[in-house]
Amino acid sequence: MSTYAKGLEGIIANESALSNVEGAEGRLSYLGYGIDELVEHCTFEEVTHLLHHGHLPNRAELTKMENDLRAERSLPQGVLNFLQAAPRDANPMDVLRTAVSMLGLYDDRSHVGEPDLGKDALIAVSLVAKTPIIVAAYHRFRQGLELPPMRLDLSEAGHFLYLINGEAPTEKATQILDVAYTLHADHGMNASTFSARVTVATLSDFYSAVTSAVGTLKGPLHGGANEGVIHMLQEIGELADVDAYVEGKLVRKEKIMGIGHRVYKVLDPRAPHLRKLAIELTEELGEPKWIQMSERIAQIMRERKGLNANVDFYSATVYHSLNIPTDLFTPIFAIARMSGWTAQVLEQLRDNRLYRPLTLYTGPSELSKVVPIDQR
Repeated sequence: MSTYAKGLEGIIANESALSNVEGAEGRLSYLGYGIDELVEHCTFEEVTHLLHHGHLPNRAELTKMENDLRAERSLPQGVLNFLQAAPRDANPMDVLRTAVSMLGLYDDRSHVGEPDLGKDALIAVSLVAKTPIIVAAYHRFRQGLELPPMRLDLSEAGHFLYLINGEAPTEKATQILDVAYTLHADHGMNASTFSARVTVATLSDFYSAVTSAVGTLKGPLHGGANEGVIHMLQEIGELADVDAYVEGKLVRKEKIMGIGHRVYKVLDPRAPHLRKLAIELTEELGEPKWIQMSERIAQIMRERKGLNANVDFYSATVYHSLNIPTDLFTPIFAIARMSGWTAQVLEQLRDNRLYRPLTLYTGPSELSKVVPIDQR
């Protein structure tokens, strides 16, 4: 007899060596490296190599990964034309979803059917490199600005900040975004990763798989939560108004964005890193109220509901303090997670099996006779 678990909660659907989400203990690791170690000692490019190749790179391997990513920063002209023509008020995640799908039209390595892991590995690197270019290009074009020329001397995090602002970022800003990228790179069988693996398990093409993932991440119960956090803080307005706002939400049984997690039953291990960065940034900018409001919300929810802040709760303040527009928060999540999505797709293809869960049927148990249409 099959077990029914709504939303597949607790159901193990596959094997993966990529990331270990230990919800009860509040731990996250990538291929045996704890997230604290990776944030402290590695760059996002090193983490991408780890996820794609199964080991941390030596210096030569890191140089190759960096060069391979930088060599893939250009976009096909057809994609650039779309980004220039897209509505200026479009949701950037909609634009990203469509542009990622379009990339497959211009890549002759893209294929359906039996995997070619050599070509797929190249596509994976290309997608990691091109995703931030798409996001930055649309952001510039919607303002009536040109995309700055590509640079080959900046890291993935630094290059994205350079593209959206038109000037080289500070070392501190680059380091902060690099940490955020690392923290978001992969996270077990989350909703968007699941959708990517389900799609590619049919032996559809690589671009279809990550397009599925982008569309899934857009939802406010997944990647869109960080945008909801900053909207919440802006709605509250001042520290003195936090208690009344939260109390009203609790009375109405409404969700507090960025609080609680489907897997972590204790503190999200990514949250302290972003909390620390949020404190540093807001103090540096002389704008502490956002982190003060966040801290008060987190305190109330711990005391009242036994719930902790998750990674989205503090990433919102970090991105806002970096002067990144709110509607780019979720696309930045996608930029970081593209390293994990592509690694997960490669892993799926190495030992593929079609996902085909069952449904618990709740319709009529007795079959009915069809009544002629004139007698209904």
